Amino acid sequence: MNMIKNSLCAALMVASSTLWAAEPAACKSVRLGAVNWTDVVASTAITQVLLETLGYQVKQTSASQQIVLGSMADKKLDVFLGYWQPTMQAVAGPYLEKKQIEVIEPPALPDAQSTFAVPVYVYDGGLKTFDDIAKFKDKLSNKIYGIEPGSGANRITGTMIKDNQFNLSGFQLVESSEAAMLSAVKRAVSRKEWVVFIGWKPHPMNLQIEGMKYLTGSQDAFGPNEGAATVSAMTTAGYSEQCPNVGKLLHNLKFTSDHVSEVMASILERTKPEEAAEAWLKNNPTAYAPWLAGVTTVDGKDGLAAAQAKLK
Repeated sequence: MNMIKNSLCAALMVASSTLWAAEPAACKSVRLGAVNWTDVVASTAITQVLLETLGYQVKQTSASQQIVLGSMADKKLDVFLGYWQPTMQAVAGPYLEKKQIEVIEPPALPDAQSTFAVPVYVYDGGLKTFDDIAKFKDKLSNKIYGIEPGSGANRITGTMIKDNQFNLSGFQLVESSEAAMLSAVKRAVSRKEWVVFIGWKPHPMNLQIEGMKYLTGSQDAFGPNEGAATVSAMTTAGYSEQCPNVGKLLHNLKFTSDHVSEVMASILERTKPEEAAEAWLKNNPTAYAPWLAGVTTVDGKDGLAAAQAKLK
C-alpha cells in the first residue's frame, strides 16, 4: 500500500511540474507599459516590485497612452495598470472592439475621480460649477489647464470647447505634462491667481493644493457622479490564459486611492518609484497579502511567503 501511495505522490509531483513547465518561458519576463501620470507610475511600481519578489523579470516602458495601447495590440507590451474609465474609453475603444486588448475586471482601483478642479479661493469666489467657468473667463485668462496631448481628459475638454458646451468657446486648453500642469497651478495658487485645471484622485495634489475643490454640474462630461472613475489593469489579448499566474495577481490587485496616494507622495518627493513602492509594501503587509492569494513564485512556490521574506 505504501508503495502505491509513494508512486501516486511521485506521479502527482511529476504532473504538477510538467503543468508548470508547460507555461511559456516568455511568461517569466513581464513587459509593463506605463504613462507618466504619477498614480499610474505608483501602481505600476507596486506591481513591478511584487512581481520581482516572485522571481519575474520586469521591464517597464513609459510612453503616451496611445503608444502603450498600440504596443499592447501589437503584443510588444503585456500589461498596463492605468486604464481610467470613462475618460480613456474613446482612446481604448478601437483596440477593445478588435479584441486586441482585454480589461481585467473588477477594477484595480474603484474609488477614483477625474474632473475640473479649482483652488479654494476660486471656489469661494463663486466658481463652483461648470456653468460658472465662462462667467469668470477674464479672471481665468480664458485658459483651462490640462495634461498631455491625446489624453482622455484633454479630449473631453477639447470637445467641450469645440462644441461650446458650458459656453467654453474661446477658451484655450493648455496641454502639458502632469508635472508641468501642477507646477503652473501651484504657481498660480502662490500668487492667488484664478485657475481651472483637470484634477483627479488618487493624487497628492488633493493635499498639496490647500482646499482644492472639484466642480459640480458637469452633466456627466467626465462620467456619471461628477467624474467618478475606476482604474483597471489591461493586458494584451489572451495574456491571462497564456500566463495564468501573473493573470491571477492582476485579477487580485485591489488598490484604494489612499494606497496609491501614499506611494505617489514619496515619488513626488523624488524617491525612485520602485523604492517608494517597496517601502510602502514593507509597511503594509496586510494590504498586499490578499493580492497574492493563489499566486505562486515563478518556479511554483508559495507567492505570499516569498514576498513576505523579501519585504521584511
